[in-house]
Amino acid sequence: MTPRDASDDSRWSDLDRPPLNGAALRRGLVRDGGLYCDVDVVQSTGSTNNDLVGLAVKGGAEEGAVLVAEEQTAGRGRLDRQWTAPARSGLFFSVLLKPAAVPVARWGWLPLLTGVAVATGLSRAAGIDTALKWPNDLLVSIAGEERKTGGILAERAGEDGVVVGVGINVTLREQELPVPQAGSLLLAGAITTDRDPLLRAVLRSLEEWYGRWRDAGGDPAASGLQETYAAGCATLGRTVRAELPGDRSITGEAVAVDGDGRLVIATEEGVQEPVGAGDIVHLRPA
Repeated sequence: MTPRDASDDSRWSDLDRPPLNGAALRRGLVRDGGLYCDVDVVQSTGSTNNDLVGLAVKGGAEEGAVLVAEEQTAGRGRLDRQWTAPARSGLFFSVLLKPAAVPVARWGWLPLLTGVAVATGLSRAAGIDTALKWPNDLLVSIAGEERKTGGILAERAGEDGVVVGVGINVTLREQELPVPQAGSLLLAGAITTDRDPLLRAVLRSLEEWYGRWRDAGGDPAASGLQETYAAGCATLGRTVRAELPGDRSITGEAVAVDGDGRLVIATEEGVQEPVGAGDIVHLRPA
């Protein structure tokens, strides 16, 4: 990718939200033998996932390419939900992964792996407790209330690649939240909202977890991924409603995340049903 740094524009519209420095990020993250081959920061784009998937399909991006946008005008979450936020108020980025040594059947763990990496990186750098709502929403506590402050979207990129996209609300103020259930690191009391160290921490955590999982052949148990995800998953142990494709839903207790990354729900009928796709609604507090 050809670097085009958003930091080239020095006319900040919000002095509390300075631009990222793409050159500094590349110096800090791109190294011999490491995962990342490039970090490209752009001022604005529709969707970093769309852009990076397109580049990968055309052969214009290698594994470890990172695309960061200061603003996304057509960002998407799971189930094609729109993700919007003011410019430079969050971290909006995508990473191209090509886990050639891992069976394709295990690639479904990549969004969950990314969730673990993001939660781990933010806990270290922002000093706040984070939790994961299955499969890949990031939750923080604000005034005792659980709120979503981030999300992950994984998409295939050709035959050999997957692009994982991450959106994290960093400095959104209460009046800027798109819905009352949303949150931000600022509102959760993060020790820093400087996006540079936050992004570095998340990407280094992703590099660490991806390497561990890949070296284990994608085995979620051997890599420690399955256990770590379950330990940080706020969905487990709760009564949930799973809204499934085909206008079907099931209600029960979320009891486990199985070896395929599916959420196992124990229904009142005594059936344990694994859910691999759908929308999960928490019906009672943890």
